[in-house]
Amino acid sequence: MIAPNDITGIVLAGGRGTRMGGVDKGLQALRGQSLALHALQRLQPQVGALLLSANRHIPAYEALARPYGAPVLSDALPGYAGPLAGFLAGLERCSTPWLLTVPCDSPLFPADLAARLAQAAEREEADIALAAAPEDGTLRPQPVFCLLRTRLRESLLRYTSEGGRRIGAWAAQHHRALEPFDRPGDDPRAFHNANTLAELHALESPA
Repeated sequence: MIAPNDITGIVLAGGRGTRMGGVDKGLQALRGQSLALHALQRLQPQVGALLLSANRHIPAYEALARPYGAPVLSDALPGYAGPLAGFLAGLERCSTPWLLTVPCDSPLFPADLAARLAQAAEREEADIALAAAPEDGTLRPQPVFCLLRTRLRESLLRYTSEGGRRIGAWAAQHHRALEPFDRPGDDPRAFHNANTLAELHALESPA
């Protein structure tokens, strides 16, 4: 059984924020506190240890992550290589058998995300478990919400060193499970992300 203490969670806040005008998304405010802080608070009860991935404004991230004992990691891959660069940084630092990745810009992600992805990995005897959420009547993978075995580091290092950048394409190389988040009571906005300032402001209002 995969216990919470077997999982290290990493908040991914290392992107360019292009669709938000180039601002550092993780430091943008929602209901009075930063998106990265929302993510840390939501993830902490679900896992045994925390990490935070960032590439800019490191002192600011270190200050907000310090109370959670979360080291701030920067990408080893150059040029803002995308979420997989954050995955790789987390795998290089992770000391637990599993790593759970979440983006900083989806502050409403499920409070039982880790538990349900762990159950899916166990059920399917999978090396990777991805969340799936309903979109336009269809369940679609949400690959940045990913539970993966730490031993996959070498595989990911090879994939990224060859120029690979797509989470789904890399995950498809391994035995993976999909966990649907469409049960009665699941928040339909759980996986909504704030790519733009308008989307961020939309999350301010009740569902």
